[in-house]
Amino acid sequence: MQIRELTVGPVGTCCYLLFTEGASECIVIDPGAEPGRILKAAGPMKIAAILLTHGHFDHIGAAAEVKQDDTQLLIHELDAPMLSNPDLNASNLLLRQAVTAPDATCLLHEGDHMVLAGLSVEVLHTPGHTPGSVCYRIEGHLFTGDTLFEHGWGRTDLPGGNEHDLFASLRRLMPMVRTMPFHPGHNA
Repeated sequence: MQIRELTVGPVGTCCYLLFTEGASECIVIDPGAEPGRILKAAGPMKIAAILLTHGHFDHIGAAAEVKQDDTQLLIHELDAPMLSNPDLNASNLLLRQAVTAPDATCLLHEGDHMVLAGLSVEVLHTPGHTPGSVCYRIEGHLFTGDTLFEHGWGRTDLPGGNEHDLFASLRRLMPMVRTMPFHPGHNA
């Protein structure tokens, strides 16, 4: 699996493009902003799916511009209302402007398995940062969104955050990150 990482937007969101060597399709994880840069990084590859780790504005902001006609847009069912609600996705609170994204084409649940752009994807529901936060285990790599960072974890003071749930999710992830590379939603 090839991974292209872009840091996008005002809060430095990590957006990932995943594909196999010579592939005609890719997956985009968390297109938070700067759709032109994301599309340029995809080059001639078709974007088969957009995977959202959660519904905050800084992870969904460029989804509408990156999504092509037949691109799947996937998010956990508990965070799906955040796509169209600027109060829930914290854009009204933190940006003072509304950010929205298209409706999901597929609602995710714990343990879902799928193959997208030739890559095996498993969904791990890791609530706490938001009710529907997820991590994706893809080809031996873990994409943790804002559940787990290199030196910390996501905040719980935004709508739907829950510290108790987050710490339970972190306890679940600790054995995994000891044995596989992980890729967070922010580097700082």
